[in-house]
Amino acid sequence: MYNGKTDPVEHVSHFNQRMAVNSRDKAWMCKVFPSSLGPIAMKWFDSLKADSINSFKELTQAFGSRFITCSRVPRPLSSLLSLSMRERKTLKTYSDRDWEMYNEMDSNFEDVAISTFKSGLPTEHGLRKSLTGKPITNLCQLMDRIDKYKRVEEDQQMGKGKDKVIP
Repeated sequence: MYNGKTDPVEHVSHFNQRMAVNSRDKAWMCKVFPSSLGPIAMKWFDSLKADSINSFKELTQAFGSRFITCSRVPRPLSSLLSLSMRERKTLKTYSDRDWEMYNEMDSNFEDVAISTFKSGLPTEHGLRKSLTGKPITNLCQLMDRIDKYKRVEEDQQMGKGKDKVIP
């Protein structure tokens, strides 16, 4: 259901995927499209003038134009460059933010992503030292290395809790 708050292009894309079997029947697509709309978008659809839409393409263009303010804007490369691991934050938190930011970019900056992730780590962090000593060449290798260090971090955090005595 389209709630009027998410990217309309993504919604149309998902709708087209769900309707792939019937995608040649554009009249049917026009008739079924409203069933994918929530209350806000349905209000817009109901306000369309009779015979104002002549094709499924026109319908999706009108839909996109109406909800354009909800379109997802790709993140610029500079947003990835500005990330760093802050004091007292976990590697998991830092890597989750980094991957989220990377995935919101339209272009593939794999080499930049690797470099900026490494430089965003504190100089004394074990993972940064590892990436400097044994450089990696792709994101899969980086993700594997991060996972190893996250497991160590999680084990260390669990170990801290074991020392506490419960009265």
